[in-house]
Amino acid sequence: MTKAQLLRLSVVLVSIFMILLIIVYWDNVGTAHFYLHTSVSRPQSPGAIPGITAGEGWETLPDMDEFLAKLLSSNLKQNNSIPQKTEQLLAQGSSKPVLTNLEERVRGYDWSTHNARNSLDQEKLQVERQRTLREFCANSSLTFPSKERSFDDIPNYELNHLIVDDRHGVIYCYVPKVACTNWKRVMIVLSESLLDHGVPYRNPLDIPREHVHNTSTHLTFNKFWRRYGKFSRHLMKIKMKKYTKFLFVRDPFVRLISAFRSKFELENEEFYQRFAIPMLKLYSNHTNIPTSVREAFEGGLRVSFYNFIQYLLDPRTEKMVPFNEHWRQIYRLCHPCQIDYDFIGKLETLDEDAAYLLQLLKVDRLFRFPPSYRNRTASSWEDDWFAKIPVAWRQKLYKLYEADFVLFGYPKPENLLKD
Repeated sequence: MTKAQLLRLSVVLVSIFMILLIIVYWDNVGTAHFYLHTSVSRPQSPGAIPGITAGEGWETLPDMDEFLAKLLSSNLKQNNSIPQKTEQLLAQGSSKPVLTNLEERVRGYDWSTHNARNSLDQEKLQVERQRTLREFCANSSLTFPSKERSFDDIPNYELNHLIVDDRHGVIYCYVPKVACTNWKRVMIVLSESLLDHGVPYRNPLDIPREHVHNTSTHLTFNKFWRRYGKFSRHLMKIKMKKYTKFLFVRDPFVRLISAFRSKFELENEEFYQRFAIPMLKLYSNHTNIPTSVREAFEGGLRVSFYNFIQYLLDPRTEKMVPFNEHWRQIYRLCHPCQIDYDFIGKLETLDEDAAYLLQLLKVDRLFRFPPSYRNRTASSWEDDWFAKIPVAWRQKLYKLYEADFVLFGYPKPENLLKD
């Protein structure tokens, strides 16, 4: 055998070895359950290769994507059910939480039932919401930054809101101030990514808030590139083809009010230092600004909603740093024109949407979705909150969030935009 032949053989063997290593280490993020299906996943045709759906969408995958999908699916053992012991644990659990967080103690939970509103036709709602989204993504009359780019053009750091549960085949894009704390809790329970004394949490509300928002708790798309390098995008696209993808949205202006309430009306040292102090310096006449939020609140000094809107509209703001996730536009967090979401929920119909989604995911028998906050910011509050905001500012603010209004079917707030 010549040296050239030996060299080629060595290259082939090394390539096979590296592929096997990828398969082995894939288990670190639960990929043994990589091809689980849910009831809203694209169907698998009879006789197809395990894990590969014939027909819709798959023939368009690049060769490397198809190769990885076939290779992984032929070697990974599917498991379509939660182990019985785990299911029994999840089905149990306390009915009400111990409120340890200041925000949750202040706002409280609404444990009342909402059966009167359960008559909504969820299937039709989903069809309409997805139709609206897809139509406006394709409509050239609606323009906004990053609309025309492809999924491959999205930087990895912008994919940190996509949380993956490989056990059930679910991808959730979380939007702050849209019940994301409780949906993150649900994702932790489903993925069993966090243990309590060696046992996975079985009740979402038992999970302490500080663990819910710990980035190490969740597997996000942003972490893929650190693990898989050049293979990360291929693996992301395979999962997006096979998994159920969902997000929850909210009236953009009401979301802003909610963000202001929770981050600036409550004592939040982090947001005081990062945002309140700069706002007070730029937009108020105060000269001696307290160094701590406790001192500021005791002295009656707080950022006003007026100051907050000034900050959002100030062209200098995003030149210094991108919007914080609590008031960043949803289209910038979840990329709805690049990702084909299977389910679009709304906070305005949270109870019904959440119950329906858990049924579709076939996990509704395991736990109940955590209840809404008792005094959740309501749409009817908009007139009062914007009363002191000049109409010209409101119009500029609408343009800033117009894509979120239009893509997700929220009516233009004409009453706020006219003199």
